[in-house]
Amino acid sequence: MITNQTGPQPADFADVRATNLAVVLRYMRMHAPCSRADIASTTGLNKSTVSSLVADLIDRRLVREIGMTEARVGRPATMLVLDGSAYAAIGLEVNADYMTVVAIDLTGERLLSWRRAFSGTSSHPGQAAASISALVKRAVSKVSKDGRHTLGLTIGVPGLVDGEGVVRLAPNLGWQDADLRSAIRKALGDPSYPVDVENDANLAVLAEQRYGGYAETANLIYLTGEVGIGAGIISDGRLLRGQRGYAGEFGHLQVDPAGPKCGCGRHGCLEALAGISSVVSRALATPAPQAAEVELDVDEVVRRAKAGDAKVLKTLAETGRHLGHGISTVANLINPDVVVLGGYFVRLSPWLVPEAVAELRERSIAPDAGGTRIVASNLDLGAAAYGGAARVLDAIDSGKLP
Repeated sequence: MITNQTGPQPADFADVRATNLAVVLRYMRMHAPCSRADIASTTGLNKSTVSSLVADLIDRRLVREIGMTEARVGRPATMLVLDGSAYAAIGLEVNADYMTVVAIDLTGERLLSWRRAFSGTSSHPGQAAASISALVKRAVSKVSKDGRHTLGLTIGVPGLVDGEGVVRLAPNLGWQDADLRSAIRKALGDPSYPVDVENDANLAVLAEQRYGGYAETANLIYLTGEVGIGAGIISDGRLLRGQRGYAGEFGHLQVDPAGPKCGCGRHGCLEALAGISSVVSRALATPAPQAAEVELDVDEVVRRAKAGDAKVLKTLAETGRHLGHGISTVANLINPDVVVLGGYFVRLSPWLVPEAVAELRERSIAPDAGGTRIVASNLDLGAAAYGGAARVLDAIDSGKLP
């Protein structure tokens, strides 16, 4: 007699094995060097399964043995580490005044980090795609010459990016409904590796969580201190993207309706008050800087602040309070452990952070600001590019193995 099976069906063996391979890789990323026995005892996989999985990972050149160790109880064990020699993950950040490309190996070590001037405000998406692809081709060529296979590319853009890689709106670049992923794939000649486009703040917070000073923090916000101010948010260990991927537009919190006009068309947004162009313009009493001048102008602001320039110090104090106002709104909603100031804010952090902390404490409903701290990032201006490469490795960690 034939009966219909209506209960749950057994998982496909290949899917189970891919999941187990990912479990082993994630464990090793956190705990290497380690032995097969270490992996088995912690993950719950039996020893023969672990041995088979490790053999597979060694064959794929994702893991390698580094010899025996006797500095442990019991029999000596063969220790394992991630193998960073065969592969490279590439991330690229597009901003109003520069592009940065980063390549890292499986262990997170930087293989290259190149920064190039780029006038994002005067480049339409087609021109940007050509510039991006030219820089990516150079990076891929470099890692290929070193004997490495490119695992993937992720591009960070300061704006609203949907799940298909379309930049729906990037006010500081002047882009709207730009199918950047398709344009870049075409410019690269439809490469064999995956190409993704993501919001730059989302990528930067991934880099901060994986490689920054607050790695593995479960409730973390990263603020991009560029011409615009985006927020990458990790809540309870997961990236907060929202229904369509548009979460994190911190710079467009309206804190002063009577304030200056923002690039989005509204008045009094944080970006108009605390974005780096606004800070430089007010501190130096000059028109908003051109894209190529931003970094030099930030250097001048720092120089004058150190010299005790009263106007500059007043501007930085006001900026810190604006940031604290915005952070308090987010802190009252999701209670992060740490808010990390990135980008150009890092250079200005000695003057911004004390004022931001005071404003946060003043406006927070929770005692002691709910424990939320405000700190400066220890990552450089390439944080989003670094996070783009890290996102490629996250796909490996989830079982999408080469």
